[in-house]
Amino acid sequence: MTTTLPPRAVRRCTHPVNLFHSTVYFSPDYDRELAGTGIADSHAAYFAGRAAAMGAVGPGAVTGTFYNFNHELIARHLPAVWDTASPADVLAARLRAADTTVRRLLGEDVAASDEMAEAAALALRATEACTRHARPLYAAHADLPVPEAPHLAYWHAATLLREHRGDAHLAALLNAGLDPLEAVVSHTATGTGVSPRWVLATRGWQRADWDAAVERLTRRGLLDDAGELTEEGAALREDVEDRTDRMDAAPYEHIGTAGVARLTELARGFLAKAAAAGAFPTRLTGQD
Repeated sequence: MTTTLPPRAVRRCTHPVNLFHSTVYFSPDYDRELAGTGIADSHAAYFAGRAAAMGAVGPGAVTGTFYNFNHELIARHLPAVWDTASPADVLAARLRAADTTVRRLLGEDVAASDEMAEAAALALRATEACTRHARPLYAAHADLPVPEAPHLAYWHAATLLREHRGDAHLAALLNAGLDPLEAVVSHTATGTGVSPRWVLATRGWQRADWDAAVERLTRRGLLDDAGELTEEGAALREDVEDRTDRMDAAPYEHIGTAGVARLTELARGFLAKAAAAGAFPTRLTGQD
């Protein structure tokens, strides 16, 4: 869709909102809560926690909706993980982890502040314009109840907005002809994506898989011999983000320019405080 918002306003807003959602998956509180359900393996915990809204799905559904994980890694844990804990138990554990994580990272005063309530109201209002069709992860999460506490309502809304954008982003990657690992490699080459070391440790790929993706992108003229994006590669990555912005514009159009600006301001403040409190692993991003 076309947008009346300022250039890149959608992207500037989604970045801190989406990253705030992800803090829970990096949290020791999440590991502890999922271990309490019997799911101690970190990969199994992540797959279960993010997929639970879809029900007791198998590896195919998760590979299709998560995109950049190796299917073989997913199949090691699904559907077997549901024999350990039900989707309902996993969702309850995830929400408890979100509660503890947000209050720990931001502090009790911020979590209960008027600003948090304002951010939750704005983000939830934005979700009123989200759409379910062709957005499986968003659609599944949209069926979950909104928590009452403002800090959890904000995290829930951030989850909805993140999955709404993520589902659209996968369509943009498919349109660009980027397979799961090519998408990660090309994003890392922008200097803003996750590091190869992190990908290889968490996504089930081997160094040979990474190198093969680099070779494919080089043959397409998207990477140069040093592994940097060519002009054509940079243009393709920008087109992917532009297409994603257009497919994800409706929630932000719904709250208007002033609402987007205010949500961006609040989201950036919360994210900065969370990051300063150690929300993210070191060396998560980069090209090493």
